Amino acid sequence: MRCGPDLADALVTEGLSRGEPSDGLVFAAADVGDGWDDVLAELTAAFQLTREAVRHQAPVVYVVAHDDLLGRRGPGQAMVATGLLSGARTAAVEQLKAGVPVNVLAVEQDSDPPAVATWVARLLEPGGPTGEIVRMGGAHLGKALP
Repeated sequence: MRCGPDLADALVTEGLSRGEPSDGLVFAAADVGDGWDDVLAELTAAFQLTREAVRHQAPVVYVVAHDDLLGRRGPGQAMVATGLLSGARTAAVEQLKAGVPVNVLAVEQDSDPPAVATWVARLLEPGGPTGEIVRMGGAHLGKALP
């Protein structure tokens, strides 16, 4: 699990552990600058943690800011969010036969951590969606979406 303390606490309350990669990966994109080094470091961290989770056939959920998918908070944030979305879809194809879900949860800035944790838990469950983006809130309505 790599996320902020509020979401981490809510995930534990939801019954998810902070433990081993075999338990599943929850990767919340951190705020990065617009420099390539910052973007590369964040995507590299996601790749390494995802590789470890997939090796254990553990589910993966990337949590990104919805505004970042639309480029509203700068190019660095947009590159990370869309890179994670692309990575999730690619990993989902690779893990499809194994039945391991890989998804993205797009949240709004004021999303309630317990509500986010509930959706993360759902997306980690086997037999559910894979390779999908689930958007919390309504900020995406009426927009051209990735």
